Amino acid sequence: MSHYLLSTFSFETEEDQAAPSPEDMQAFMQRVMALEEEMDDAGAFVFGGALHGSDTSTTLRSQSGRIVMTDGPFIEAKEQIAGFYIIEAADLDEALEWATKTVEAIQRPIEVRPFRATGRVQM
Repeated sequence: MSHYLLSTFSFETEEDQAAPSPEDMQAFMQRVMALEEEMDDAGAFVFGGALHGSDTSTTLRSQSGRIVMTDGPFIEAKEQIAGFYIIEAADLDEALEWATKTVEAIQRPIEVRPFRATGRVQM
């Protein structure tokens, strides 16, 4: 079994930043909870989390031998990472099946990326 990162994205537009109606939020949460329960029941769920908006991020980079910190994301983009799932799957095809279910639940783009074997302790 391999681990895969399912990155979820948000669109940082005014329309996307508008608060959803209570009914829409309830439907969203029901879909997400059902997805996470299905992942857990299948033994695929390893870890997941939601992130605050990119306006809360800090980027560090090395510049001329010193560390420089700046507020905000590394790059300006309309899409920013909003959260993630780390799953365990037999292969990429199985990971893509979970990603498809995730897209259906959250109705946002998902990036699927396998973890490299590093020789360190695996999750």
